[in-house]
Amino acid sequence: MNQPTDFLYIAIILISIGIYGLVVKRNALRLIFSIELIANAVNLALIAFSRMLPSPEGQIFVLFSIAISAAEVAVGLGIIIVAYRFYKDIDITEYKNLKN
Repeated sequence: MNQPTDFLYIAIILISIGIYGLVVKRNALRLIFSIELIANAVNLALIAFSRMLPSPEGQIFVLFSIAISAAEVAVGLGIIIVAYRFYKDIDITEYKNLKN
């Protein structure tokens, strides 16, 4: 399992699981986990492509992407906590009233 194509296959599987979680689940925490799973699969693919090429730009980009994903999760969890205090539920179908 040292070939970059093996890592790309794993990334495809992770993206598929993440998209399934986005489409099927209606829990706000599961949606955030699915988005993070997709982001990590993209990071894995970038590392695999960077390994195929002799340049380290893909790995540097992945480090920045990980930092941005950490900030995204912190903001998303903060929004979920506030919504839970207001609605007493984390089901996203109840959040339709946030438009008003």
